[in-house]
Amino acid sequence: MSGGDDGALSVRAAAHEAGAAPAVVAEDGRTWTWAELAAAAEPRFAALSGRHEAVPVVGHNALATVVELLALLEAGVPALLLHPRATAAEHAAEIAACEAAGALPADAAAVIFTSGTTGRSRGAVLTRAAFRASAAAHAANVGWQAGDRWLLAMPLARVGGLSILTRCLAARATLVLAPRFDAARLPGLIEHERITLASLVPTMLALTLDAHPGWVAPPYFRTLLLGGSAASPRLFARSRAARLPVVVTYGCTETCSQIVATPYEARFDAEPWGCGTVLPGAELRADGEHLQVRGAMRMHGYLGEPALDPEAWFDTGDHGRIHADGHVELFGRRHDLIVTGGENVYPAEVERVLEALPGIAAAAVFGVPDETWGQTVAAALVADGTPPPDATIVAHLAAHLARHKRPRAVVWVDALPVTAAGKPDRGALGAKSAELRGLKA
Repeated sequence: MSGGDDGALSVRAAAHEAGAAPAVVAEDGRTWTWAELAAAAEPRFAALSGRHEAVPVVGHNALATVVELLALLEAGVPALLLHPRATAAEHAAEIAACEAAGALPADAAAVIFTSGTTGRSRGAVLTRAAFRASAAAHAANVGWQAGDRWLLAMPLARVGGLSILTRCLAARATLVLAPRFDAARLPGLIEHERITLASLVPTMLALTLDAHPGWVAPPYFRTLLLGGSAASPRLFARSRAARLPVVVTYGCTETCSQIVATPYEARFDAEPWGCGTVLPGAELRADGEHLQVRGAMRMHGYLGEPALDPEAWFDTGDHGRIHADGHVELFGRRHDLIVTGGENVYPAEVERVLEALPGIAAAAVFGVPDETWGQTVAAALVADGTPPPDATIVAHLAAHLARHKRPRAVVWVDALPVTAAGKPDRGALGAKSAELRGLKA
């Protein structure tokens, strides 16, 4: 048993308890048992003896990465997760920042850089206790069933991907590795590997449904965890048509993944639940519209900064509301907020209205600097067949949104820009400002 915990995050303990059970289906299709994984990690574990500094790990979705992470967890040595798509200069900067920060807490399991609430990249220090609490919260909602197999198509370099590994380890369940997300192959992979759980962001799900019209999820597929950004009403409708059991999740790197999720029993009708209800072990409050969290799954603190008090509330940087029935409504990231003429506009609200209009497949709303108003509202749109005329868009917006929330200009694009994690890349939308044109009634 390593790292001062109950063995939940120990591959040796997993080998002892479930040695012959399937642990990982590697990228080449070979299935590795827990005993085989423990044996593969043993030489690396021995080499880590006496080390305390974080070890940089480029988070490829590959067996070699899984073995390295398991060895680090076994040795109680934190991993500095580096994204495969980042540049060598970005990797070097994160490694230098980690080295300059000095000693990490004894319970540290991972350092993952995130833009956080400020837009400035900071390293979130996540502990083993946080990963165990996150795994327990997931299990309390979705649970585990015999034969569960969780598809990892999210990047291992991000907390959403790493948490799938730690949850499967804690539950001694099977992880199925996908080297990368591939919408064309996803339904076939689910059926070939008899996947029961998968995690996607809305962009991934939309691309999958676009590539497979009429696809219906097999009955053994019991949970699609959907998080990372807001899902549109249209995407919910398409999910229901595909009989997809959707559990919407909300969380962030600093909370070791999800802290809010759709109740499992509502997975076939998730939309009315917003982004879900607060999971066991987490506490959430709204200070005004500022969502704040605390609980065992919260990070230790940011790299090189003072540790957070265990009882302190952490500001997520998100705006939202907690309704009387307990469900959480998310408005959006604070740094995405558009302020026009002193009025606040949340892009996600405007995007939902636009995507409800026939002829618009997807929308991304952003602010454009304006001397008079501070900012004006603009939208990048992706057509679904024939784009609707301006007059139809204007009338639809007028029926559903206050005047200050309505986009004044639009640009039609082939696809919306996304980040490496598959989330909408609002920062890249500013480059489209020169192509905007005013909407004509």
